[in-house]
Amino acid sequence: MPPPPEDGGQPDLPGDPVSVARAICLRLLTDRQRTRAELATALRRKRVPDDAARTVLDRFAEVGLIDDAAIAENYALVQHRQRGLAARAVAGKLRQRGLDEDTIRTALMPIDASSEQAAASALVARKLPALRHLEPSVQARRMYGLLGRRGYSAAIASTVITALISHTEHSLINREEWWATDDSSDSDVSG
Repeated sequence: MPPPPEDGGQPDLPGDPVSVARAICLRLLTDRQRTRAELATALRRKRVPDDAARTVLDRFAEVGLIDDAAIAENYALVQHRQRGLAARAVAGKLRQRGLDEDTIRTALMPIDASSEQAAASALVARKLPALRHLEPSVQARRMYGLLGRRGYSAAIASTVITALISHTEHSLINREEWWATDDSSDSDVSG
């Protein structure tokens, strides 16, 4: 039986520490993939001795149940493509999951400047229709805030927003010209 915890309380789970660690890890891994650091934290919270935790975590990594590199790569791509996060924001989220810098750097390799600009443009294009009723300066300010919160640099935000505003203004001018042309042709036809 493991020694009582230093705080004087009872351990959360009685039994062989390796069996307890294995059961905790398997239960957590049924929910979703977890990093080695996330599992180690959970085992510490359950007061599993470090040597038992290390034994189980090493074995799980050996058989492929824990693969930090694969988790990092998948997570980075999902966060970038689906949530529209920049590499900087993705790196922060990966650090929160306890991944080391080499693993993070490798996972971020597919996210280059062109993919960031494309993701930022798609994000702004998706969010802009809800802001159409606002002044262009307010729209731009809100888009800068959105891109900043998603981790994009000021340079990318400025490029994307400037291009979008000029495209939007050009579209409005073309629509106005079309309506003006359309109105005059209607009066000619009806007259």
